[in-house]
Amino acid sequence: MPYISVPEPDEVEGYVKEQLQKMAEATGQVSDTVKILALREDIMKATSKLVETLLISKTELPYIIKERIAILISIENGCSVCVGEHERIARMLGVGEKELEDTLRGVEALDVANPEKKLLKLCIKSAKESYKVMQEDIDELKELGYSDSQLLEAIAIVGYFNYINTIANALGATN
Repeated sequence: MPYISVPEPDEVEGYVKEQLQKMAEATGQVSDTVKILALREDIMKATSKLVETLLISKTELPYIIKERIAILISIENGCSVCVGEHERIARMLGVGEKELEDTLRGVEALDVANPEKKLLKLCIKSAKESYKVMQEDIDELKELGYSDSQLLEAIAIVGYFNYINTIANALGATN
């Protein structure tokens, strides 16, 4: 139960009601995080745009890498609600149980190519200590084949999860 009062789907209208109905139809429930966002249509719209742009749309990074970033950053931020949601999404994307278990154990447990492992380590570093990311870190990833645009995308996903994990954690989302 969130720490703040949140509206129920029958207490809202317009865009917010549509979003809550879509979530209920897709997942069978409306998560606490979405209920929290429903307090402010403007914030819900901005958040929805970020989700669409960074996570749902086909972009330069494969969905599996985006979901690994989601899970790893949510673990780093102690957001069990977001970890659980992105475990579910990863399964829907066809991620196997062993691969998912390895992701949950951390980047070192992943059996992935070195470039991806280095990218995921940069994401974790940037989540909490972005001031420690140096030109050498970026240059190394570029030498491994990542473009400037892919690096921006990865770090934008990290920023999104720092944002949504903070909302979920600080306002008491439990599902």
